[in-house]
Amino acid sequence: MAAPHRGYTGYSTYFITASSFQKQSIFQTDRMANLFVEVLLDYRAQEKYLLHEFVLMPNHFHLLITPTLTLERALQLIKGGFSFRAKKELGFTGEIWDKSFHDRRVRDWEEYCVFRRYIHQNPVKKSLAAIPEEYPYSSARPGLVLDAVPQRLKPDALIAGIAAVNRCATLRQGPAAIDVTLATRVVHSSDRRIGPKFSARRRRPLLQ
Repeated sequence: MAAPHRGYTGYSTYFITASSFQKQSIFQTDRMANLFVEVLLDYRAQEKYLLHEFVLMPNHFHLLITPTLTLERALQLIKGGFSFRAKKELGFTGEIWDKSFHDRRVRDWEEYCVFRRYIHQNPVKKSLAAIPEEYPYSSARPGLVLDAVPQRLKPDALIAGIAAVNRCATLRQGPAAIDVTLATRVVHSSDRRIGPKFSARRRRPLLQ
């Protein structure tokens, strides 16, 4: 079943999950895994999308990505580009991908932090590494430079907005204790774990 058309999706940030064909562990070899990361970074270098975070597991991958055109085009390049090179360079002859993928638009900094933490912890949760930095096929790997958090999701912008609202309230109501609960929640939101509200819009689970 083909993925449904999502309309214009350029320059919004998404959490993506895509799986291998029948959940086969085709990325458990270094050759396949290294090639996937190479393809992922090559298209990022060509500015086909902004790549913020990623992890490649033995039978699926997760991304935090901002497409420059459409989300469908970005995933077509990643999955199709890898399939082409795996067959040409590694002689792989089998099916590689499940035909669909799952996406969740990242609405704010809090969601961004939750998804980033999930991506980094996924290999640890599956006992593939003791700490996120030890897993070689992840954006948690030291020394890997990717695209910055999109401006609209940055916490500084949110905190500045909160401060502006509080200043306005102070001018209208006189000196008062400023409630910084929301600012504190935003800054420390990366400590929150995945919860039910971040489940997929589709029947199949978004997080694996």
